[in-house]
Amino acid sequence: MNRAQSTSADQRSLKKLRVVHYLNQFFGQVGGEEKAGMGPEVREGVVGPGMAFAKQLGEAAEIVATVICGDNYFGEQVDEAGAEVLKLIQKYKPDLVIAGPAFNAGRYGVACGAVAQRVTEALDLPVITGMYPENPGVEIYRRFAYVIETGNSAAAMRTAVPAMAALVKKFAAGAAIGGPEEEGYIPRGIRKNFFHQERGARRAVGILTKKLKGEEFVTEYPMPNFDRVDIAEPLSKVEDATIALVTSGGIVPRGNPDRIESSSASKYGRYSLKGVEDLTAETHETAHGGYDPVYANDDPDRVLPVDVLRELEKEGAIGRLHPYYYSTVGNGTSVANAKKYASEIAAELVNEGVQAVILTST
Repeated sequence: MNRAQSTSADQRSLKKLRVVHYLNQFFGQVGGEEKAGMGPEVREGVVGPGMAFAKQLGEAAEIVATVICGDNYFGEQVDEAGAEVLKLIQKYKPDLVIAGPAFNAGRYGVACGAVAQRVTEALDLPVITGMYPENPGVEIYRRFAYVIETGNSAAAMRTAVPAMAALVKKFAAGAAIGGPEEEGYIPRGIRKNFFHQERGARRAVGILTKKLKGEEFVTEYPMPNFDRVDIAEPLSKVEDATIALVTSGGIVPRGNPDRIESSSASKYGRYSLKGVEDLTAETHETAHGGYDPVYANDDPDRVLPVDVLRELEKEGAIGRLHPYYYSTVGNGTSVANAKKYASEIAAELVNEGVQAVILTST
């Protein structure tokens, strides 16, 4: 390579990567849940967490534009919103797209993933996002993006941004992208062929030997972990059954006496329905922070149908409504905590002679 060619190559390697950043209405600093219905908009340059990314990226990359869309707008019309967002992204001719990070926000994670799919399929560009492993966006869209593993809330922003930026800088430098363990992204389910220095039969025997000895080993083909739940037998006589209400929609007595968190709930509540025929705005409300609370607060029966169950009870269609209901918030709550709550609630209900449960969400 002559001097001119070397200089040209150096200039290409020093060229800043053009990046477009995708955010929801909250991180885009437009507003909270009341702005979740906003359609896609674009801002020149950095917005919100884009400032932290810009600091981390330095001279390697520049966020030339930020596309913002409301979580509800995207979730209610994924195909249309995805097409609109893609059109705004294309306008800036990026080399790479950053989405989020979304942490454990389900609607936001799904939107980031859907954007990644559009960008990957239509523009053939890399997309980097950040999510908590239990975010539904991971399972649905991980093959379309490099999903850096994050904590379950925005409190993890300080660690998420540097990890995502580090991967962006590798793309900017034209460096080879390593595997999930090396780079910190969640496995994408994509296989790549390569030549290993040791043939497969020897590696397999080596893994088996370690397993038989009780030593640590890493499988080359991890199996999915399916959580199977046996289907319950149908009720033989609904008209004699005691029915309980359980909800992840956050319906609590007015004032939220147990202080159940609006996201990533660390607890659930058990509340009396004795003498309660109807839930009203004066007596109950929702503690949930993941959906518009207006309609639930106006009539909590929309989430927890006590009024309908009382009518069925009077008609003799069911035996009786259990005198207590259980409530927590599903927004951002980890699967581990949800399983723990379910186990504890189920044990109490079985012990109290409940034959069936109506589980409501949002």
